[in-house]
Amino acid sequence: MNIYDYLTPQSGETHTTLLEHKNIKINRIASSDDLDEKVYIQAEDEWLVVIEGQATLILNDEKTTLIKGDTLFIPSKTPHRVLSTQNGTVWLTVHIF
Repeated sequence: MNIYDYLTPQSGETHTTLLEHKNIKINRIASSDDLDEKVYIQAEDEWLVVIEGQATLILNDEKTTLIKGDTLFIPSKTPHRVLSTQNGTVWLTVHIF
């Protein structure tokens, strides 16, 4: 599989599982600039890296803008929301159970 073999959705995001092994799951997420305003509260820890584009999130009531190459760790049970993304933003997320 090639990490860059994806299409940007017209709206929302597409999630592709790249690896699931023991206590980790690695996803590639391709984001449009038309997102749902969904609050995520996950049971597992999450580490992410933006590999293309830009995204603005709210985490612990603090706004954070990430650009290509930026990483972020989100502890389990931490409410967070993606406010906006540049069309064509691509992330890798590592979920640690």
